[in-house]
Amino acid sequence: MKVKRNTLLLLACLVWSAAGFNILRIGLLAYPAYVTVLNCLLSVLVFVVFQRFIFGKLVKKHTARISGYSEERHFFLKFFDQKAFAIMAVMMTGGIGLRASGLAPERFIAVFYTGLGASLLLAGLLFGRNYGRAVYNAVTVQNKS
Repeated sequence: MKVKRNTLLLLACLVWSAAGFNILRIGLLAYPAYVTVLNCLLSVLVFVVFQRFIFGKLVKKHTARISGYSEERHFFLKFFDQKAFAIMAVMMTGGIGLRASGLAPERFIAVFYTGLGASLLLAGLLFGRNYGRAVYNAVTVQNKS
């Protein structure tokens, strides 16, 4: 199934937002018993590290790649490259395995998942913003013609 180039940004928005929301939800559900200033600061640190070094770069990279496509229509899974899909698969497998094994204490789940989920959700929202900008720019260009 082929979609318009800008729709790839919307698909990335939906996928990353859904993943981020779910992980953030898991973290927040575990958090009430562990709310301390230190834990909140650690969650913020996890958020900042993932946003600065992973997801922020991922959003910029994939937005530039998609915007650079010369053809208008693309296979709907081209919103990410193989490396991004591998990152997502490793994260999902690792997260599910970590929780299912019981190796990670509930405090870790609360602190880490809250920061990670918030960062993933922001990445999804940034893809959504980039989609909105691309659509706006396309309409503006079309109206000027």
